[in-house]
Amino acid sequence: MSAIKTALKAAKGALDAHQYDEAVRHATEVLKEDSRNYHANVFLGLALEKQNRSEESEKAYTAATAIKANDPLAWQGLISLYEQQGGRKLDEYRDAATYGDREAQVLIRRDHRDDKTRCQTVVDKYTDLARKCGSRSQYKRSLEILLPGNELYDYLEGRIPHPSYTYKKLAEMVEQDEKEKINHEIGQRRTRLGAKVDQVTVEVKREVLPNSDLEALFQHVIDWTDDEETRRLYEEKLLQHAYDTLTALPGPQKAGKREEVIRLARGLVILKHPFALAWKIGLEWQDVEGTEELDAGLLHEYMQFFPEDGLGKVFKAYLESEVSVFPKRAPDEENKQDGADGDTKETDPMTAEDRLVLMTEGVADSPSSVLAHRLMGEYYLHLEEYESAAEVARKARRQLVLESRLSGLPFQNISDAVDLLLGTALVHHQAPRHHPEARSLFEGILARKPANSSALVGIGLILEEQEEFEDAIDFLERALRYAPSTRIRAEAAWCKALNGDHAAALSELEESLPLLNESDLRTKNLKAQTLYRIGMCMWNLDTSKSSRRDRGKAYARYISALQADMNFAPAYTSLGIYYTDYAKDKSRARKCFQKAFELSLSEVVAAERLAQSFAKTSEWDLVEVVAQRVVESGKLRPPPGSKKKGISWPFAALGVVQLTNQEYPKSIVSFQSALRISPKDYYSWVGLGESYQSSGRYIAATRAFEQAQKLEQELGSQVLGDTWFSKYILANVKRELGEYDAAIAAYRDVLTSRRNEYGVSIASLQTFIEAAWNNLELGFFGRAIQSAREALETAKDIVTWRKDAFNLWKSVGDLCSIYTYIQSYIEDFPTQDVQGLLKVDCDVESYKLLADIDEVDLAAFDSSRSDDSARSMVECCSFAAILAQKRAISCCTHDPHARAVAWYNLGWAEHRAHTCRPGSNHRGVQTSKYLKAAVQCFKRAIELESGNAEFWNSLGIVTSQLHPGVAQHSFVRSLYLNDKSARTWTNLGVFYLTEGDVQLANDAFSRAQSADPDHALAWLGQGLLAAQLGETNEARTLFAHAWEISNASATQIQRSYASSTFDHLLSQQHASKDSANLLQPLLALGRLSKLSLVDLPYDHVRSLFQERIGSHVNASHALSTICSALETEFETSESQETLGHFAQAKADLGRSLFAEGNFEGATENAETALDLSADDDQPNTTRGKTRLSAHLSAGLGHYHLGSMDRSIEMFKGALEESQGDPDIVCLLAQVLWAKGGEQERAMARDQLFDSIERHPGHVSTTLLLGVIAVLDDDRDTIDAVSDDLQLLRSRDDLNPAQHQQLAQVLNAVAALYPGDRDQASAQTSEATTTVMLGPSLPYGWSQLARLTDDPHPALMAILTAVKKAPPGGALSAEDLSEAYTGTRAGGDAQRSIMLAPWKPGGWEALSRI
Repeated sequence: MSAIKTALKAAKGALDAHQYDEAVRHATEVLKEDSRNYHANVFLGLALEKQNRSEESEKAYTAATAIKANDPLAWQGLISLYEQQGGRKLDEYRDAATYGDREAQVLIRRDHRDDKTRCQTVVDKYTDLARKCGSRSQYKRSLEILLPGNELYDYLEGRIPHPSYTYKKLAEMVEQDEKEKINHEIGQRRTRLGAKVDQVTVEVKREVLPNSDLEALFQHVIDWTDDEETRRLYEEKLLQHAYDTLTALPGPQKAGKREEVIRLARGLVILKHPFALAWKIGLEWQDVEGTEELDAGLLHEYMQFFPEDGLGKVFKAYLESEVSVFPKRAPDEENKQDGADGDTKETDPMTAEDRLVLMTEGVADSPSSVLAHRLMGEYYLHLEEYESAAEVARKARRQLVLESRLSGLPFQNISDAVDLLLGTALVHHQAPRHHPEARSLFEGILARKPANSSALVGIGLILEEQEEFEDAIDFLERALRYAPSTRIRAEAAWCKALNGDHAAALSELEESLPLLNESDLRTKNLKAQTLYRIGMCMWNLDTSKSSRRDRGKAYARYISALQADMNFAPAYTSLGIYYTDYAKDKSRARKCFQKAFELSLSEVVAAERLAQSFAKTSEWDLVEVVAQRVVESGKLRPPPGSKKKGISWPFAALGVVQLTNQEYPKSIVSFQSALRISPKDYYSWVGLGESYQSSGRYIAATRAFEQAQKLEQELGSQVLGDTWFSKYILANVKRELGEYDAAIAAYRDVLTSRRNEYGVSIASLQTFIEAAWNNLELGFFGRAIQSAREALETAKDIVTWRKDAFNLWKSVGDLCSIYTYIQSYIEDFPTQDVQGLLKVDCDVESYKLLADIDEVDLAAFDSSRSDDSARSMVECCSFAAILAQKRAISCCTHDPHARAVAWYNLGWAEHRAHTCRPGSNHRGVQTSKYLKAAVQCFKRAIELESGNAEFWNSLGIVTSQLHPGVAQHSFVRSLYLNDKSARTWTNLGVFYLTEGDVQLANDAFSRAQSADPDHALAWLGQGLLAAQLGETNEARTLFAHAWEISNASATQIQRSYASSTFDHLLSQQHASKDSANLLQPLLALGRLSKLSLVDLPYDHVRSLFQERIGSHVNASHALSTICSALETEFETSESQETLGHFAQAKADLGRSLFAEGNFEGATENAETALDLSADDDQPNTTRGKTRLSAHLSAGLGHYHLGSMDRSIEMFKGALEESQGDPDIVCLLAQVLWAKGGEQERAMARDQLFDSIERHPGHVSTTLLLGVIAVLDDDRDTIDAVSDDLQLLRSRDDLNPAQHQQLAQVLNAVAALYPGDRDQASAQTSEATTTVMLGPSLPYGWSQLARLTDDPHPALMAILTAVKKAPPGGALSAEDLSEAYTGTRAGGDAQRSIMLAPWKPGGWEALSRI
């Protein structure tokens, strides 16, 4: 022990001498001996502290406090150490300053009771250091030691700040921390995917506010403060925080907090402290059924405290209004309360307008106040502003739901009151539109409160409007039992009147009349209504004319009603009916109806009478105004389930007005609306159909008229009257849709009842003409002629009773022109009928228009009939068309537009005559008298109507060759008037093309294609341009596209398409075997032959197409006709060109007859062609081909006739013509071999060897040499030829037929000369080679299938054959049938027979099954 004491003294001495290392050494030695030595730890801590070894010093001091917790020396050392470190050890500093735990504090204070100053100093230093260096939470902890409940507070009371100050400091810091935490969390969470700010805010507040200590701090401030102003301030904060917490809490947790909020708010209200939230909670959260249950004193006090608040403004206006249920305050009392120093001031009472403005401002300033909206709604109901009342009530409902969600209170009474307010407004606003909604509201209220008279009355009024009068009476009488009222009694009586009990209703209404106070303005309208209803009961009790005319009965009551209330609209309506039906005073009646409708949109009867009056005088604008106002009133459609019928006439009236004004989309909507209300309104269906037709929606129009016809059958003519007009319009619709047969049938149906109805007859005539043109475009030429004949019959009927109709003669001209377009039927033209028609009441002078130019009049027409030739008949048709159009001009002298159109029609008739004249297709003849007359016609049309683009376009067409400058100007002018016309752009392009300007022509055709991609002539022009530039493939593609989109009457397109296709076929190395590619040009040429009388070049081309598709009989017939025509032409002209064409036609005829099997005719015509071309001066190419074809046809014909010598002679001639063509050599060799003599066969061999030398690699020659070698058993030749054939089969330019021929010959060689192999192996190897060289060709697979038992080759033969069959290839039916025979399956054998029943292979395969 002595050593320890000595060391401690040494350590103490060292500390005093500032020898800190020695002090550390001595203290350490002591601690080695006694680790729990208190003084050694203190000395060690002090020495280490002096050496700035803070961590080690803190450990030493802490060890000392653990040894003697009640000794202050170590604590003081720690305090000193922590003070030196600033804010780094604030929490440890707090423990040290308070001397560790509670037990140590007690001991320290017990030993140092008089050292309060030193204790306060430590506390002050700690709190000051926490304020300066610590965080906000550390500063709060430093302040907490100064609060009541802490022993330091009791020890240092009076020396430290007052608790109210400390609590305020803490409250401010906690409040700031809470705001920052909320904002921080909201800022973080709002960036999450799908987060919403409102939802995030509620979630954060729900997490933070319920766990807050702020309300307790506010309450401590309120409890400790002596300042009244501070107390009120913190009471406000406490209420606000509690309210915010309440709104954030979920529903089940709101109850306790809500009671606290109500308690706090009630306390502030009792103290009359002007905090708006407290007063609003006190007023808004009172769940009162009626506003009379509110405390009027509170309302007045709220007004005084918050005069500029929105709710205060509403209270002020409401309390001073006549609708207020609270007694009015005396002005003196109000002035006394308003005066601040006892002085009073005079205030003028507010007017009704001022009150309304003030309440409106108040509601706008307090949008979340349910009470403000409720009072505003009651005032609107009093003013009968039902729309505004409904709008305010809806806002109140929405706000009430929100307030209930925030507070957790159900507010059932307030909800019922608002629903009652809304339902009452909806009953009257735009009745009966909102009645279903109103009824559901009333029923909900009655389910909870069966005795609610207002709800009962509301349902009664709704039932009355729905004409369910018995139920309405029941509800009103129930309401009368619960709340007796004169108004309810009168309404119940009126329901009885509406139910048919007029006597009882009259008695009850007269009993109710004396109960009405005349001085009360609120019963003014009720009295007028009662008087009017008494008048209506009298009106309906006695319906005789004398009674209704009696001015002392119903009339007097109507007048009395107006005397009671001049703005009572129903009385004006009844007076208008009285003046219209009985007094016969239309002027007064109209005024009454106008007044009634001005006062109330509910007076639909007055509106209907007024609209009818305006319609009779064609005042359509006024009809529209009246009907539109009725529509906007919302009184047309009854609510769902109502027995009351809807009102459709306003929509129908609007539709008629809009149809008259050509506003077709609007009229469609109007008629549709009318039909939704009244589906069996016949005239609305007719109006809807007419609207659809006028707007171009013909399918919809058809359906509408069909529905109207169904109603005709249901309702009958007695109800609807004459209905022919709807049938007529339906026929027009069918006509627009192109359903001409249906349209004509409908016209005839109408004409059966209205025989001489001009419009219907002309429409029928025009429909026949349109049907004819349509059939002409579709290629149904026979139907077109039939329609033209029926049109002529119709015209003959019309002319008997109407001779001066422009459309009549225009249609006659059109039907005559149709015959000029379909010239194959020209012999059927009814010349006699047309002549008789033209001479009906004729004015000869009218037919002499332009006769000095075109030389066409009745005499010319009669002379054209003398010749029955087809050419003369075409001219006769053209004359008839011109004369009919001339007469049309004379029928429209008083109509400039019709006259312009008539000249335009005549111009095209003249132009048609020009194009139909002989030689019109040749460029050598450019002008004619008809063309000059057409120019004059179009000029006169332009003079009458210069703004018509079609007139200028037509003038450009007819002057293109006469006056190019005029034509260009005309086209440009037409495009100026209508730059979207594809026809005009096309015509301009053709003009530029004929003038040689390629670039401008291309631009014009491109613009035409852009304007209308389906305009075929634009594509034709582009094709002609490409052909002129030498782009034949492009031209052919354009011609094909033009033909695909053109109509059947486009002759130039058909010519260009057919000729370009034929030229392409001639340019191909191998003739196409796909007949499908030839059908379209053949169809085009077939149509062309129907449209034109004689067109020998294209008839010749058509015969060549027929020959290529195998139609040899038709080709022979056509070529015979061509030969006869060319022979006749040559006899007349003796032209060498015609002779050359004749020889060519004869050669083609011989070839066609040979294909037909007529060998004698073939040789005869071929030899004739040779004779005709013997001295021909035609170019060598044309002459050579003609003679070559003739030689071949004659040679083959003689061969089949058995004349071998003659055949050989012809083939030799063909060989000379072709200059040794190897194909001709092959034919000659075959004929020589067929003759059978050794000399001829030797000659055949020589010819083939000579040909193969000159044309090495020629497939047919090599094949024939191989066949001859096999027949001669010439092994040397066979070996040489086999090598050549093997080389040939690997070439890429062979067609499938050549591949098959090579394979057949090589297979035969392998079978006859197998060499070292057996026959089967040699054939199999050869077949395998064939498959390898042509795996996509079926022949090799079929050959391999016959040689092996493997089913795979047979299946592959079928697959490859199917792919090569049309449309994938040109494989014939015979080859496909053969492929099916190799599988040895019954189904495939049947397929083979189905494909080619004339082939024995399929039958043989089936027999082997």
